[in-house]
Amino acid sequence: MKVNKLVCITGLPGSGKSIVSDYLVNKGFQLMRFGQVVLDEIKRKKLKANEINERKIREGLRSKHGMAAMAILNLPRIKDLINNGSVVGDGLYSFEEYKVLKENFKDNLIVIAIYAPPYLRYQRLAKRITSKLDTDFRYRPFTKKEAVSRDYAELENLNKGATIAMADFTIANTKNIKALIHEIDQVIAEVNA
Repeated sequence: MKVNKLVCITGLPGSGKSIVSDYLVNKGFQLMRFGQVVLDEIKRKKLKANEINERKIREGLRSKHGMAAMAILNLPRIKDLINNGSVVGDGLYSFEEYKVLKENFKDNLIVIAIYAPPYLRYQRLAKRITSKLDTDFRYRPFTKKEAVSRDYAELENLNKGATIAMADFTIANTKNIKALIHEIDQVIAEVNA
């Protein structure tokens, strides 16, 4: 009997998390974005989607619900989705979130860290183009200053480094999308073996 998995993608901004998540959705996974609760709050409050507002909302939610906030707030949705098939969780952040998910999903939680060096991530983030079709703000651009600020905030305030360190698999995304997809296919084959 096939057991549904929760495959969580982690990494710093511009590493390729959304590309991997979208690819897995095309392979039949259901999508759940951890940070969507932040962006939904941005939209609800009619704020501009930018690093300053996102950080304020993100850190406010964590202040209210603790460092595991995104996992806690998304847990009911994940449990509903996983009953219908495997789920890709785009954007796992804090180590506390990792621990909540590990406690709930045990060996059915697979974490994949996507790595790219800062200079390459910053280039990618600067080249993003805002689209009116991107109503979830998934592909919003960042200046280098915004990207550096976000990196520091995620590493210093959100304990993301430990989550990346605890990943079951780490993929270096330094070449092209074809190479990244090849690596993901190998990981998914191993997960499903």
